[in-house]
Amino acid sequence: MASRVLVVEDDASMLMGLKDNLEYEHYEVTTATNGVSGLKLAQENSYDLIILDVMLPQMDGFEVCRQVRTVDEDVPIIMLTAKNQEIDKVVGLKLGADDYITKPFSIRELLARLEAVLRRQRRGSHPSTPKIQSYEFGDVKVDFRKCMAYKGKQTIELTHYEVEILKVLIGNKEEPISRNRMLDEIWGFELFPTTRTIDNHIVKLRQKLEDDPKDPKHIITVHGIGYKFLD
Repeated sequence: MASRVLVVEDDASMLMGLKDNLEYEHYEVTTATNGVSGLKLAQENSYDLIILDVMLPQMDGFEVCRQVRTVDEDVPIIMLTAKNQEIDKVVGLKLGADDYITKPFSIRELLARLEAVLRRQRRGSHPSTPKIQSYEFGDVKVDFRKCMAYKGKQTIELTHYEVEILKVLIGNKEEPISRNRMLDEIWGFELFPTTRTIDNHIVKLRQKLEDDPKDPKHIITVHGIGYKFLD
């Protein structure tokens, strides 16, 4: 069965181009040209993925994303933005988007990202990593839905990818998780260049959550493999 994709885009030529290319790749495509009609379609129908422009008439993409997430936590959302500003990407991810693409982009890049997101979604239908909304260890409480952690009296902001890494590690507690597995589950191999990036995120997580980042008690290195989580 063809995957169903909702495309919400107000630029008529881009909308037609996206629709034609997705249908050529055998996706079933529904379109909307403003935020209100896009949200209505998303709320009343079931889609495998939503492609959502940020700058939309009547209701912007951020608000559409936020409202979709109140009724559907799982449908993948890829946001399109003409603004090459990190804050827009951060806002979209925090509101629940799974990925973003900055215009202009190639249709090949869009299709690669779409396929990677759908692959992760299909894996999530039979997950090896359990879904968890919050978790406590030591003096730390992590709220995965809010991308926040609380350590003692300190409130700590977590990035989208830091949260996703924690989900994988905590969801597979005490099991060594390879860097490649984290790349595949969180980003997809096509979208991220190097396993070194995992190490950089781990360093930042330890700085935020461990009492002594140089001697971590919870986010543990497994030499030759990757990392594991211990309570």
